[in-house]
Amino acid sequence: MNWKQLLSAKRWGYELREINEQFDARSEFQRDYDRLIFSSPFRRLQNKTQVFPLPGAVFVHNRLTHSLEVASVGRSLGRLFYNRIKKVNPDIDHEVPFLQEVGNIISAACLSHDLGNPAFGHSGEAAISSFFTEGKGQKYQDRMSREQWEDLTHFEGNANALRILTHPFRGKDPKGFALTYTSLAAIVKYPCAAIDGHVTGIHHRKKYGFFETERQTFEKIAQELGLKKDPGNANGYVRHPLVYLVEAADDICYNIIDLEDAHHLKILSYEEIEQLLLPLCGAEDLKKRLADLDDRASRVSLLRAKAINTLINGCVEVFVREQERFLNGTFDKALLDALAPDIVTQLKVISDISVRKIYNAPAVVQIEIAGFKVMNALLEEFIPAYTKTRKTMFDKKVVAMIPQQFHTDQDDTYAKIRAVLDFVSGMTDIYAMDLYRKIQGISIASLD
Repeated sequence: MNWKQLLSAKRWGYELREINEQFDARSEFQRDYDRLIFSSPFRRLQNKTQVFPLPGAVFVHNRLTHSLEVASVGRSLGRLFYNRIKKVNPDIDHEVPFLQEVGNIISAACLSHDLGNPAFGHSGEAAISSFFTEGKGQKYQDRMSREQWEDLTHFEGNANALRILTHPFRGKDPKGFALTYTSLAAIVKYPCAAIDGHVTGIHHRKKYGFFETERQTFEKIAQELGLKKDPGNANGYVRHPLVYLVEAADDICYNIIDLEDAHHLKILSYEEIEQLLLPLCGAEDLKKRLADLDDRASRVSLLRAKAINTLINGCVEVFVREQERFLNGTFDKALLDALAPDIVTQLKVISDISVRKIYNAPAVVQIEIAGFKVMNALLEEFIPAYTKTRKTMFDKKVVAMIPQQFHTDQDDTYAKIRAVLDFVSGMTDIYAMDLYRKIQGISIASLD
């Protein structure tokens, strides 16, 4: 693969439109960022759980603040990479005109990387999958292909993000968000279908990146950008190299910033935070600077900033050093896993503590259980009502609650279920909980 083809300002659905000149107010990739940040799906992330329940008396991160921070880290990764390449090759802007835009491309992809995640975090994904593997959705298996069934039984937020960005929802722009091809490719961490994903030991196939409905969409993007076919999967591709930087930005943020939230919520003490983050900071005078700060939250913020800086610089060093492997599709691990051994070891310590003390904290587990029940109950109501050929009066009332943008004119069961999942997976935690109470008769709707 080569950077000149990999970096394309061509827009999905508007391939023949003239590309803006770089000296205009915004580059094409900055337009991608702006379209995302002003969009409804992005704004809804403010009421979607990151880790801890929302809302609360103490501020913690939600999906929106997480995405903004990931975009900030991603922009730094991209900019540092470009600066390193520019230093070695001062003529790179003539050879690869859009390489200077890498920071903007990555930050836009980072904004959209969680757009497809349903309410209640990963518990929401698990609830959707479980409805088909263990719940009342099992009966639909014989009405669709094996590939379609894999989509439903392994619901994936990554694939859902690509669908949100490109699917022609009723009444909306038929070209979706019309993002550039490169920004779209940069969010597809697992460039394969569900039936080819979930392969142990293969990093780019741990999950999957597109539903059957978007298979041709991604194939078109891959061909335009010159993505290599995956030698181990005839129906898949290797990653776009920028995916590694988007993934690194996400990994850096949740590894480090979840600790900061845990400190605010008194799940971890300051002493524990310092012990975990200090080995990542690499600043000899940091102990003195920390001692000069009386406010412990400020100390944690300083540790967080220094740790993130270390990880950003380490990831860029690997990305530059291993350029050939990224471009030929043979780099098969996360960037953070390729850092210096002492850093990798410390990140493993942080991960173990996070799993034990943060992700299994009572409040976190409780919201996951509640979210699982809520999502399952919504699917039990909406999917049977929407998929029935002969609907009862009650079914028609239930279907009337689904906004028109999510309806489909297709008659097959898979398309109808996909339409319901578009509706349910787009809900915020608060909206899903409120709708659950209403359809269960726990609360009654009012006209207020």
